[in-house]
Amino acid sequence: MKTWIAVAVTLLFWSSAFAGIREGLIGGYSAGHLVLIRFLSASLVFVLYAMWPGKSIRIPDKRDLLKIACLGWIGISVYHISLTFGEETVSAGTASLLIAAAPAFTALIATFVLKERLRLIGWGGIALGFAGIILITLGAGGATIGISKGALLVLLSAVATAVFFVFQKPLFAKYSAIELTAYFTWAGTLPMLVFLPGLWQQIHTATIGATISAVYIGVFPAAVAYVAWAIALSSGRASSVASSLYINPVLAILIAWIWLGELPQLLSIVGGLIAIVGVIVVNLFGTKKPVVPNRNSPNGKSDEQLVM
Repeated sequence: MKTWIAVAVTLLFWSSAFAGIREGLIGGYSAGHLVLIRFLSASLVFVLYAMWPGKSIRIPDKRDLLKIACLGWIGISVYHISLTFGEETVSAGTASLLIAAAPAFTALIATFVLKERLRLIGWGGIALGFAGIILITLGAGGATIGISKGALLVLLSAVATAVFFVFQKPLFAKYSAIELTAYFTWAGTLPMLVFLPGLWQQIHTATIGATISAVYIGVFPAAVAYVAWAIALSSGRASSVASSLYINPVLAILIAWIWLGELPQLLSIVGGLIAIVGVIVVNLFGTKKPVVPNRNSPNGKSDEQLVM
């Protein structure tokens, strides 16, 4: 029950972030000011967490500082700046569909970086995922089918989060999920300070709803949801918990429809379904397990097991 409550909280907040970004943009914030307010709020949450009695966030090892900073810039700065600027012209639902396809990039990068092995059906799943991504991108142009600048920016976000997921993996052997999220959030917020000029004036001119939305997507989707996700991963099976993310774009589209009256183009929805099917194929049937020693083998060689 603890695991699935944490999963439900995570999905609700992460799915609402796409509509929250659009609300902030529609309400008068520039993309730069919106993403800065969001991550100043998220950074403050982790500062308060670190100062809370009985809680602590360790200082990272000096040898890991550069890697943590680079991952924070890629996974937080590049991802969220690109996503926010992309949503200036791309609907919340379409953006969620493109981000849902990020595991296709993750699987592809992991085969080269982490030497994770794919079966033939896994490569087919990746191809299916990329076919879906192309359709989503084409449908993001609205009534006119074409590739928009906003769709390319959201696509850059998907690539950034894939790189982020792959390269952060070794750090989990040394740091907790909450510690890493705090490090990445603080590091990723620093480059966003370039948007600081004019922030105070825009807070005064933006609508109250936009300001509330900006703080909300910082405190809840960007901070609380990551803590809930860490709880879910620590108390449940990682494969079962991760599979719940397939619900994310469905919830995001529903929330954007209720909140903003927005719906993605049919072409993007079809592409999203194809991409998600491709991701499911890769995760369930396409990956080979690492080689493990067979203690019963007389020659001491290893046998290979497949994920079925």
